[in-house]
Amino acid sequence: MKIIVPMAGRGSRLRPHTLTIPKPLIPVAGKPIVHRLVEDIAAVLNQKIDEVAFVIHESFGKQVEDDLIAIAQKLGAKGTIYYQNEALGTGHAIMCAKDSLSGPAVIAYADTLIRADFDLDTTADSVIWVKQVDQPEAFGVINLNANNEIVELVEKPKEFVSDLAVIGIYYFKDVAVLKNELQSVLDNNIIHGGEYQINDGIKQMMAKGMKFVPGKVDEWMDCGNKDVTVETNSRMLGFLQNDGVNLVDSNVKLENSTIIPPCYIGENVVLINATVGPNVSLGNGCKVENSTIKNSLIQTHSNIKNAVLDNAMIGNHASFDGKFTSISIGDYSVLE
Repeated sequence: MKIIVPMAGRGSRLRPHTLTIPKPLIPVAGKPIVHRLVEDIAAVLNQKIDEVAFVIHESFGKQVEDDLIAIAQKLGAKGTIYYQNEALGTGHAIMCAKDSLSGPAVIAYADTLIRADFDLDTTADSVIWVKQVDQPEAFGVINLNANNEIVELVEKPKEFVSDLAVIGIYYFKDVAVLKNELQSVLDNNIIHGGEYQINDGIKQMMAKGMKFVPGKVDEWMDCGNKDVTVETNSRMLGFLQNDGVNLVDSNVKLENSTIIPPCYIGENVVLINATVGPNVSLGNGCKVENSTIKNSLIQTHSNIKNAVLDNAMIGNHASFDGKFTSISIGDYSVLE
């Protein structure tokens, strides 16, 4: 089994954080988004993962590439890096990894997290992960026949089709079939919204009678912008606490301070006259003094003092001194 992860560019909806780190590498509950995604997919599949292929922009640099390779190696898999240097769509991104497109594979976009527990239907040609949503008109949805097979993909339907939204994770019994169809999409210059889309390859597979079925997830968490990423961090902390995961490092230094769970507290964190939690992630090396923080995500080696924070997201090596509340500041920022 292979996992293909298109990551593309840094993204703009989560700036300023993505100016210095690609969005999929921003930590949620102490672990990078893409790391959690790959681990969660591997757990659902319950199969040996042979390769994890990442499609990134060449500008991400060697350190990012090394970090991604390490994610694959932790699963006992080969890690492969491919480049997509032009934003030409999901279909194009997948085809950038065409040398790895053979055999059974999962394709997963790296700005989403899931919680799921189901048996993968490996008899189908493809499984498309979906989640029931309240406003299906805002999403791409699937249309099912009487046999619970997917017969149509509909993008943001104006009239009700179904309430099962496509979340951007797909299984293919033989991903080489999708590769052939996407090659046809590229060769015939089939473009929607200025981009080559995976859906056009899937629609061609459906037209040839291939069997597509839904895989439903229990939770689908977005990491598209600051507010939803902070919310996702809170939800993930709750899930991990319920799973019995130890989220607070033993080296945390507490002086007249309180941690209200669930919180992730990394290595060598110092809390002085502080109340932290619930729903807070503090990365390695952070120092918090004379502050109250809840519902917030703070990355590594940042200093916070004299602050009351709620719904805040702060990057690495930042320094914040003040009484603003809902903030979003990136790496190496200083507010004092």
